[in-house]
Amino acid sequence: SVKAVVVACNTATAHALAVLEVELPVPVIGVVGPGARAAVRAAAAGAIGVIGTAGTVRSGAYERAIAEIAPHASVTARACPLLVPFVEEGWTDHPATRLVTEEYLAPFRDDGVDTLVLGCTHYPLLRGVIGDVVGPAIRLIDSAHETAAEIGAVLATRGIAAPAGRSGSAHYVVSDAAEQFARTARHFLGAPLHHVETITLG
Repeated sequence: SVKAVVVACNTATAHALAVLEVELPVPVIGVVGPGARAAVRAAAAGAIGVIGTAGTVRSGAYERAIAEIAPHASVTARACPLLVPFVEEGWTDHPATRLVTEEYLAPFRDDGVDTLVLGCTHYPLLRGVIGDVVGPAIRLIDSAHETAAEIGAVLATRGIAAPAGRSGSAHYVVSDAAEQFARTARHFLGAPLHHVETITLG
């Protein structure tokens, strides 16, 4: 049975987390809160940048989450919609990817931002390119990494974590585009998925 749910998408977290927390009987962890908390801890001057999809940026979820923790923090959010297709194509260090990343992110160097939240699950695969564009003075926050740490803490606190040393298994279920999911997942995991099940919703 399911013992916790991770909403591993910034846009879905921004729009659905509150409802899921009420409706589901198990812990529900989204990616925005952990990323926001990590950004506040890391931002020396309280100047935080956020990049994400248009839906995530439009929602204002990161601005609200950061304001709850650090009301005086300055947050600059920018949508970077073309970066997701580059990752899904496997173009994580392609000249076109670098050109578009430069166009999106160069302004952060002039904004006084010292911390940048990678507010899309795809963006950590572009960490090298993003780091090159914004420079070493801006610290990058991987919201996915922070979420993994938080779900581990939640499971341990509730006494429902798997015993140490126990190996787990993965079962992949999608509602559409199984081949595309498997192809994209290979970029993330570095290995092929051997079985992806497609289900029909409704």
